[in-house]
Amino acid sequence: MGKFTPHVATLEIPVSNLKKSLDWYLAIFDLKVHYQDSVTAMLTFESKGVPTIYLVETEELNKLSFKNTITENVHSIIDFFTPSLAEFHSWLKEQDVLVGTLNIDPNHGYGGFSFQDPDGNLLGATNVLHPGQ
Repeated sequence: MGKFTPHVATLEIPVSNLKKSLDWYLAIFDLKVHYQDSVTAMLTFESKGVPTIYLVETEELNKLSFKNTITENVHSIIDFFTPSLAEFHSWLKEQDVLVGTLNIDPNHGYGGFSFQDPDGNLLGATNVLHPGQ
């Protein structure tokens, strides 16, 4: 049997104000608008195999995060890759984005941190690339 789903196509993110969120996502990430109407916007990194981001305006906002009940850590559902983790962390702070603690393992230099979009959706950044990425 062949592979039916070889990669993730789209990440859908609930937002309360499309214009505000669209401006924020375009300012923070290297994204282009692929499609937009009055309540949705499809954003793309214009890179093969990388999912699009679909902003959907809604009054029902379920934040993108979950709590690990074993460790009590709150996790993001979406992590963005950056080879410049410390620089991205500092830059987000300069943009007045609410960011979490920068965690880097001194043994290998890999790590990450969390940050929030205007609606409080928890996002993450990491400098870890997994095999096949």
